[in-house]
Amino acid sequence: MSVDTPRLIPHHASRRRNVTAAVGLTILGGWVLIALFGWLIRPFDPTDFISYEMYAPEKGALLGTDYMGRDLFSRLLSGTPVTLGMSFLATLVSHLLGVSAGLTAAMRGGAVDMVLSRIVDVMLSLPNIIVGLMVVAALGSSVSVLILTTGFVYSASVFRIARALANDVRSLDFVRAAQARGEGTLWLSSGEILPNILKPLAADFALRLGFVLLFISSLSFLGLGVQPPLADWGALVRENMSGLSSGKLAPVYPALAIASVTIALNLLVDAWSDRSIGQGNARGAAK
Repeated sequence: MSVDTPRLIPHHASRRRNVTAAVGLTILGGWVLIALFGWLIRPFDPTDFISYEMYAPEKGALLGTDYMGRDLFSRLLSGTPVTLGMSFLATLVSHLLGVSAGLTAAMRGGAVDMVLSRIVDVMLSLPNIIVGLMVVAALGSSVSVLILTTGFVYSASVFRIARALANDVRSLDFVRAAQARGEGTLWLSSGEILPNILKPLAADFALRLGFVLLFISSLSFLGLGVQPPLADWGALVRENMSGLSSGKLAPVYPALAIASVTIALNLLVDAWSDRSIGQGNARGAAK
């Protein structure tokens, strides 16, 4: 019995990890397909008024109509590429800025590290939503402003992670050997350190994508997100909030869409983390 037990536990953990990853991939993959091809299955134009009544169960409208009599299902489909596209691009910007600055701080050290770290400390001391509201209110709520503002706001957290990971790898023997060969800072950062911290950075990217999605949706809910005729999921929740007082589910559907993507991303990160821990345990057992 004592010999068989160690075999059963990894098998059970592996099966649970696979199920978790499959569920996350299915949900996220479904929304990506909708973002790419949802316009092909829209029953109505998202700007057309198909009913004179608010929140009416109009024929052909799968989820009914919104507060202006437009097909809610079509508007949800049209808001999917806006929401996911903006979130992905903003997360990409945050990682480009944060990882670049974090690697620079770790490799340069000294005054460069101190200045960058203090700037990041100031950024982290300010609530993200307050900074976002101030910038968007001052510059306008265009798509480009929303993406760049969100990317800048979340780059501070990415900086801290990238800097810590780079400092850990920088002290390893293969990096010291590259320094002894006379390799420059650019090669050490991009050729030696970055490839060895990509996995944790990728996990952070997935998690941060969920945070960014919630952040952009929050701005839209407050009226500072994308403006008509565009609409993302946060804007759809805000527009249809009046339906809750009469028991209508119009604002619930986009809220569930936001929740489903966030949950799917967390499931994928959990499965990835479990796999990494399992591989580390397996290597340790082999030794």
